[in-house]
Amino acid sequence: MYHSRRAVLSFLSSASSAERRVLVASALGWMLDGMDVTLYALVIPAVESEFHLSSGQAGLLASITLVTSAVGGVLFGLLADRGGRRQALMLSVVVYSAFTAACGLSRTVIELAVFRAAVGLGMGGEWATGAALVAETWSSEHRGKALGLMQSGFALGYGLAAAVAALVLPQWGWRAVFFIGLLPAALALWIRHGVPESSSWLEERLHVAGSSRPEMSTVVPEQARTSGSNHPQSLQGPGPGSARTESGARSYRGMVLLILLMNSAALFAWWGLFTWIPAYLALPAGSGGRGLTVAASSLWIAIMQVGMWVGYVSFGFVSDSVGGKRAYVAYMAVATLLVPLYARAGSARNLLVLGPLMGLFGTGHFTGMSIITSEFFPVRFRAAAMGLTYNFGRILSAAAPWAIGAMASRWGFAVAFWLSGAAFLIAGLLALALPDDSSRNRASQDGMSPRSAALVGVTSRSLPLQT
Repeated sequence: MYHSRRAVLSFLSSASSAERRVLVASALGWMLDGMDVTLYALVIPAVESEFHLSSGQAGLLASITLVTSAVGGVLFGLLADRGGRRQALMLSVVVYSAFTAACGLSRTVIELAVFRAAVGLGMGGEWATGAALVAETWSSEHRGKALGLMQSGFALGYGLAAAVAALVLPQWGWRAVFFIGLLPAALALWIRHGVPESSSWLEERLHVAGSSRPEMSTVVPEQARTSGSNHPQSLQGPGPGSARTESGARSYRGMVLLILLMNSAALFAWWGLFTWIPAYLALPAGSGGRGLTVAASSLWIAIMQVGMWVGYVSFGFVSDSVGGKRAYVAYMAVATLLVPLYARAGSARNLLVLGPLMGLFGTGHFTGMSIITSEFFPVRFRAAAMGLTYNFGRILSAAAPWAIGAMASRWGFAVAFWLSGAAFLIAGLLALALPDDSSRNRASQDGMSPRSAALVGVTSRSLPLQT
């Protein structure tokens, strides 16, 4: 078992220092992002009591954060495409940390709403910039694994938020819980001094500069090497005068729409299902639930969380073996089959067995979102496209908890959860329309033969993303 675990993690030991630092920074950023966002969910009862809010009003504050995360994904994505991945990542961490702490200073519900909106901006920006930086730094052989580890940070952040709330809330109240959210800002200092910029982004900037100053083209290889990666990127990407550059982002509109709809369906399925699973486990059978005790339902959810973490990480390994598209379709297919089985599980034992599997296949696809979006968009607007397609999916999926709840109140969860199963199926079918995402095809799309790729230092072990 020791040797098998060592083999699984060998890709970390073989990675360059730059790759490891980028992964650590992005994973910590996403973990602490998850912590800051989850803190609000854990203090809702206290906030409702102090500001005399209804459950609907408290839920609206959470929805505001989700809506502004879409705006943040686009804004920080544009910033990352223009000013660099590292700077945008650093700023996004500062934004969500500072405004999480500011929530603890709220004197009115309006102030709290404004601060939660600002938290959403940083939340949406961190994922887009961090995922783009990881995707462009890691070699194609291990890119999926790295993105899987980064994505798994959110599950760890959820657990960290629960620990913070348990330790701080009883002693010092809900405001102090939010003050803890300022700590991630320290990560920004390390990102500034210890994390390299994306070599792909540097090359793209130098290509742009070289179009107006031909002498700049001679420094492209040297600038690319300053990123610190042991896996050289292609220097054959199209310059500003190429046909693909002239067509600009317009030629990718169909791809943006396809991935946005795919992510929306997957997010609808996830939010609709996992928002209501705690209630499904705890409510009595007469109310459409399974009647587990509070202790049992908490334990079942904790075990499901383990399955979720495994899902994030395992998707990366599967993707690196068979490709992101095939892995995504497979996970969606299994999730589609598991939903009705879980919805109709007749015993606590069946729920215990199916729960981690539901968490694994129903959550692992989030890693696929970062892999797929990074594979199919060029450097010049990759971060903006990633932020748009992922975070706007959150807005379009916002109706899922309401829809599942409304159906459950009439027909029970055993029927209502089928809506999530259908959404998983739709996401998988939409993914089938994606082009082949194998590394060799990406090299061909960049106009590079295998021999040409080898001449610029791109081996079969490390083929480039589109530039």
